[in-house]
Amino acid sequence: MTETRSFTEQHPIRVFLLDDHEVVRRGLADLLDAEPDIAVVGDADTAEHALVRGPAVRPDVAVLDVRLPDGDGISVCRELRSRMPELACLMLTSFDDEDALLDAIMAGASGYVLKQIKGSDLVSAVRTVASGQSMLDPATTARLMRSLRTDPADAPSLPPELASLSPRERDILALIGDGLTNREIGQRLYLSEKTVKNHISRMLAKLGVQRRVQAAVLASHLEPRASGQAVFHGEDGRAPGGR
Repeated sequence: MTETRSFTEQHPIRVFLLDDHEVVRRGLADLLDAEPDIAVVGDADTAEHALVRGPAVRPDVAVLDVRLPDGDGISVCRELRSRMPELACLMLTSFDDEDALLDAIMAGASGYVLKQIKGSDLVSAVRTVASGQSMLDPATTARLMRSLRTDPADAPSLPPELASLSPRERDILALIGDGLTNREIGQRLYLSEKTVKNHISRMLAKLGVQRRVQAAVLASHLEPRASGQAVFHGEDGRAPGGR
């Protein structure tokens, strides 16, 4: 899982911009360059240019427009992160599109924000994803989780990697999908927080994903736990005959 990173005026966040509108790119550059701990190191107006220029300037954060004349920012995100795994991608779009949000999550994006966002909030979003944290709108993400659970036909095909998970890992994955923290998962399953973290690290490796929110999407594919099969149940989270 991504470690927290810190930046300073002497070591600023290096940002790369991708948008097909020059006015938008200039506005974003002016906004971000005005911050002492942020430096815009490059930009592009097409997916093709982004894939050439992006790796050359080694950014910490890429702010990517979702819709482009020659492709989409989500594909650019996936390709750039395959070359630079530490890169944090912040998707920028004019539309509140659940399909695009799902694709962005599975491409490894760290954040997804609307272009209507305030300038100060965008600056905060860049700092958040640069530090290694996620900047996915909680309300939108929760709505996406609900839609995947209620309409499985809209979900991505079942990844075969799910079959490789142990029963314990499947329990933990289900709880991640429910939005529980490592500490809450540990309390529910009677495990230490460190043990939960180790399980999650192995589980993410098996699933072939890097981010917890990607695993949460995959959790929507798990079959509902039948009564008596789960390690945990009941409103208080205690197992039968629990300690």
